[in-house]
Amino acid sequence: MRLHRNLCFSVIDGLTLIFNEGKYADKVIQQLLKRDKRWGARDRAFVAETTYDIVRWKRLYAEIAEVKEPFDRDNLWRMFAVWATLKGIKLPDWKYFENTPTRKIKGRFDELSKTRKLRESIPDWIDNVGLEELGEAKWTKEIAKQNEQADVILRTNTLKTTKEKLQNILHDQGIATEFIKGHDSALRLIERANVFVTDAFQKGLFEVQDASSQLVADFLDVKPGMKVVDTCAGAGGKTLHIASLMENKGQIVAMDIYESKLKKLKVRARRNGVHNVELKVIDSTKPIKKLYNKADRVLIDAPCSGLGVLRRNPDAKWKLEPEFLDRIRATQQDVLQQYSRMVKPEGKLVYATCSVLPSENQNQIKTFLKSEAGANFSLIKDKNVFAHTSGFDGFYMALLERKG
Repeated sequence: MRLHRNLCFSVIDGLTLIFNEGKYADKVIQQLLKRDKRWGARDRAFVAETTYDIVRWKRLYAEIAEVKEPFDRDNLWRMFAVWATLKGIKLPDWKYFENTPTRKIKGRFDELSKTRKLRESIPDWIDNVGLEELGEAKWTKEIAKQNEQADVILRTNTLKTTKEKLQNILHDQGIATEFIKGHDSALRLIERANVFVTDAFQKGLFEVQDASSQLVADFLDVKPGMKVVDTCAGAGGKTLHIASLMENKGQIVAMDIYESKLKKLKVRARRNGVHNVELKVIDSTKPIKKLYNKADRVLIDAPCSGLGVLRRNPDAKWKLEPEFLDRIRATQQDVLQQYSRMVKPEGKLVYATCSVLPSENQNQIKTFLKSEAGANFSLIKDKNVFAHTSGFDGFYMALLERKG
């Protein structure tokens, strides 16, 4: 591979924003990719994937390059040189790469890779939490898998097409996909591609959604004609899946504390041909209380650490703090206590997170069931999904039923 100066400069600019200004990697990369209209697919892929790669391995590369935060541009070029050397890319004769000790880089990589927190490039405290909650064998496998690039998975919008038809349509547009066993609506891209520019996407034939995330709506056991509340809907990936399972019949109330996210859901719903969704901003306890004992199904896709989706959000591990984990556990239990009241007798509730930590998952359910609010519920089933066993995002989901 030959390095091009303008592409490398874009990566360094992006890393400056992510590491030194705390910007979110996905937003930064979106901006970087708009820089030059002449860039082709390979150029864009280089900028996106190289930036994500260096974000993912920040701690390891910084240790090898012997640089410390905050990183100035020279530091970032040193980290870039580490990335290139470990990828086997020949460094061009640029001033930024003068005196790069390529042999020493490989030696330090071998040495540092003996220690898990350096090899997997994670903060000490995250390594300690994972070790404590999952045990050494499981945590070692899971965090290694979380450092691999995630596949692109599509969810077929069954309101408009079938999985088989969608596969053929995408094939005609030069995008090869394959089915995934155990996932009724999912297609996996065989090679990465920008699916958002396709006619199929513009027509609402699919959404991008990981295979593990697609299990949640299925877990909720919805039927056409039901009243369903998605309490932490966000931009609506699971809301739209629920709508397709309900065949656009019945009512879905999509709630969130962020109005901006619900506005995105409105746009996506229109594109998907979904018309049974009512949007509600949670700006007080009033919208919640109005729904007490009214819902056949309630989904709580709870806020969490996101430690099950680090493959997609590698910068999250540098933004997370131990205090956040304590706060989010309290929030999760509070949400369970409050939102569970919307379930009517003999109705069902799903609690889900994109975390792999028992303290955010099954322990929260145990605490809830022992509480006064949880006394009317029984656990039907739950499911832990780990990246290292499934190949997809880490997730947890529990199905509870309210007694009659």
